[in-house]
Amino acid sequence: MGSLAVFFFWMHSVYGDISYSLPEEIQRGSIIGNIAKDIGLGTGQLALRKARIDTEGNAKRYCGINLSSGDLIVSERIDREALCGTKASCVIKHELVMENPMELHRISLHVKDINDNSPLFNEDLVKIEIQESADRGARFLMEEARDADVGQNSVQRYSLKDNEHFTLSVEGNTVELVLDKELDRENQEEINLILTAMDGGSPPKSGTVSIHVSVLDANDNAPVFGQAVYEASVQEHVAVDTVAVTVHATDADAGINGEVTYDFGHVPEDVKNTFSIDRTTGDIRVIGPIDFEIETLFELRVKAKDGLGLSSYTKVIINVIDMNDNAPVIDLKSLSVPILENVPVGTEVAIINVQDRDSEKNRQVRCSIQLNAPFKLVPSIKNYYSLVTTSGLDRELVSDYNITIVATDEGSPPLSSSKTIQLTVADVNDNPPMFDEASYSAYVTENIKPGSTLCSVTAGDPDWRQNGTVVYSLLPGEVNSSPVSLYLSVNRDTGVIHTLKSFDYELFRSFKFQVMARDNGSPPLSSNVTVSVFITDVNDNTPQILYPTPEGDAFKSELVPMVTHGGSLVSKVIAVDGDSGQNAWLSYNIIKSTDPGLFSIGLHSGEIRTQRDISETDSMKQNLVVSVKDNGPSPLSATCVVYFLISDNLAEVAEFNHHPHEDSDSKVTFYLIIALVCISTFFLTFIVLILSVRFCRSRKPRLLFDGAVAIPSAYLPPNYAEVDGMGTLRSAYNYDAYLTTGSRTSDFKFVESFNDNTMPADQTLRKSPTDFAEIFGDSEGTPEVSVTVTPQI
Repeated sequence: MGSLAVFFFWMHSVYGDISYSLPEEIQRGSIIGNIAKDIGLGTGQLALRKARIDTEGNAKRYCGINLSSGDLIVSERIDREALCGTKASCVIKHELVMENPMELHRISLHVKDINDNSPLFNEDLVKIEIQESADRGARFLMEEARDADVGQNSVQRYSLKDNEHFTLSVEGNTVELVLDKELDRENQEEINLILTAMDGGSPPKSGTVSIHVSVLDANDNAPVFGQAVYEASVQEHVAVDTVAVTVHATDADAGINGEVTYDFGHVPEDVKNTFSIDRTTGDIRVIGPIDFEIETLFELRVKAKDGLGLSSYTKVIINVIDMNDNAPVIDLKSLSVPILENVPVGTEVAIINVQDRDSEKNRQVRCSIQLNAPFKLVPSIKNYYSLVTTSGLDRELVSDYNITIVATDEGSPPLSSSKTIQLTVADVNDNPPMFDEASYSAYVTENIKPGSTLCSVTAGDPDWRQNGTVVYSLLPGEVNSSPVSLYLSVNRDTGVIHTLKSFDYELFRSFKFQVMARDNGSPPLSSNVTVSVFITDVNDNTPQILYPTPEGDAFKSELVPMVTHGGSLVSKVIAVDGDSGQNAWLSYNIIKSTDPGLFSIGLHSGEIRTQRDISETDSMKQNLVVSVKDNGPSPLSATCVVYFLISDNLAEVAEFNHHPHEDSDSKVTFYLIIALVCISTFFLTFIVLILSVRFCRSRKPRLLFDGAVAIPSAYLPPNYAEVDGMGTLRSAYNYDAYLTTGSRTSDFKFVESFNDNTMPADQTLRKSPTDFAEIFGDSEGTPEVSVTVTPQI
């Protein structure tokens, strides 16, 4: 093979093709040329750019590439005769494909013929029958020898063994025996000749055939075909036993000399497996499969022979018509997976190659993908396509794509094929955690135990793995002027919020704080949500009695005039409760009294009224034990003692109020003695006073002493009110105050509940002493002033 190296050369075509010439049957591994140098690339760049040799369809690759050296080497046995037959030029088409960037070079391998085949005749023995009447110079056509080689290596000359009757005439491909001396059957009935065919190779090769000549009686007409060349066309995959073409020859002789039979001349073996000829009719029929992609044209040599051995030849050309019987083939050349969901539009993710073995229109291919995918096919080089993105990807919407590529040819009917490419989208941290609700509300009772669950917040993140893992934390804030972290904590994994301290409804009733949800992406993303906490009341405050209250060891006594009628307001118990709602609804009850039937108290107002008129038989001192109870689930209560003195003498009230209730026995005795002396001394004065009071009362309206009550203003806390209007003192009380006889020296003010007979405050305050004198008269010369008191509780 070393002597054949002179055939190697390379050239660049105007289209960028690379051509090499090499002899057939070259040894595997032989170097054809350095393709890296020929296309102007460094040796190492072939590997970096993923260079490879491709062929069309399923064609065999006869060469390969050494990526390290850049050499193009022979990888398969190259038999020119098997590849190209008798064609003058034998070219093998390959493609050099490189990626990053995409580049394609067409490679043409010109296979040169070597003299590796000897000339062959169709038969080893040729029998010829010649009439003895044949004239000198008669010519007898012989079938030429076939040499699979081409050019100089094919058949170049013929030679005939020396004999006295025949010479050889060769003109082009026509080989004829020429009768040089007339035949005489009586002298020589059979003649044996040897015909030799030699090619022009070095060294030359030859082939021989034996010719047996039988001398017959005169048959001077050979069969004659109607056409010099017969042409026909058949479709590929035509049905077996279909007649492709019919040949016909005639013989002018009569009888047996004019009977013509047909047979194939020298044809390749594959033709004999594809066609047959009827020896009588000349019909050439299809007996085997015909595939346009394997053979596009058949050339047949047909012989017509008469009964006595004269023959003639004709050429039959059968063209194969291509049918659209090959669907396109989709080959995935490159695929980039996975794809980041934030790749820019137009990113190339795959390279495909589409081939169709059919010809002309049948091999024109259209490629498409489904319309609902964010990808498209972009034609690249020749039959290559790039799959690129057309819009942004979102893994949270679609994490995997099954892209079905459909290739359809232009045949009739069209054929198509499909290939599905699976693309996986990789996650990017592009979604912050989102809470299930826009805001959260939690309701908790006051005095809740530390460590109790307040509420739970939940946030979801559609990202994957650590990008979608959510942790929770409290944002800095204040609760009742203290950091929120002193009151609450949140579980960083579950979002459950626990209390660290108890709450007091009476200090604050609601507060807000914020929880942050953050993922573990890089960089992390977060979102916040507001949690509103509403504290509900618990009945944890005992009612507080504002009036009456003890002052040191002494208790104030209420003066109840002897002339008080039943139903009159004599006093009021005022109490408040720090709770709210029903926990602050107070009810008043008398649990103990000196005279159970004398006084009653309003269940919800706390007003103490007489149940009947005061009589002289009633005890002068009356004590009431009042219970104030709230309306909570577990009611709380407080008690107070209200002291009444039934008398019309203010001095007795003052004296009574200055005596403590818990004196020793000696003090009691002393006071009893003083009382007896006073009674004895002032008995007449008392009687006169009583008469005087009754006389004054008969001249004044009854409302003078109707329900007179002394309520010191000091017991009412200024502007006492409860938040949200839920206080226990929800009503305004109006009272009229009068000064009685001798009141200039008294600390008591007498009040009466507002009724229809009481003048409004705005009118009362405008009255002058003269006006009162006109209304009540000038009794005892003492002006009496009416004042309306409205406590704002």
